[in-house]
Amino acid sequence: MNVSHASVHPVEDPPPTDAINAPRVRMKDFQGTPGTTGGLSLRCCQFLFAAIALCVMVTTSDFSSVTAFCYLVAAVGLQSLWSLSLAILDIYALSVKRCLQNYQVVALFTIGDGITSTLTFAAACASAGITVLIGNDLNSCAHNNCLEFETATTLAFFSWFAVLPSFLLNFWSLASR
Repeated sequence: MNVSHASVHPVEDPPPTDAINAPRVRMKDFQGTPGTTGGLSLRCCQFLFAAIALCVMVTTSDFSSVTAFCYLVAAVGLQSLWSLSLAILDIYALSVKRCLQNYQVVALFTIGDGITSTLTFAAACASAGITVLIGNDLNSCAHNNCLEFETATTLAFFSWFAVLPSFLLNFWSLASR
């Protein structure tokens, strides 16, 4: 008689899954952070606006006579160098598929973006005040390069508008660790 015998195989209990002891899983890198195409596009916009503002301001003949315009040239010069260097770093990270979400790297990007955005915003505000003074209060736009000053100031504000999301995303990424 062929009768099969039941065999008992012990089964291990699955390990308990406590929410407290569960490993933390990071979401995929969101666009705008270092090493992403969104971050690269923000860096390119920052560099483009700051570099054009710098070129427009430097090509005027009398920008050096006003301290606020000299400050704008220095601020957008620093902004363009910072953005260009980080854009090159983003291009490298994207080409070799490296992640730039290291704590020290994100902290460096956050601090640098915070400093350059503050300087650019302050310089753009100071230059806007001087252009309003020259154009509206003194009515001497005929003797000055008001259009170039206003263009450079506007581009500095555009550069700041492109730096602000980078700073906020990096700060948020740094704070969420």
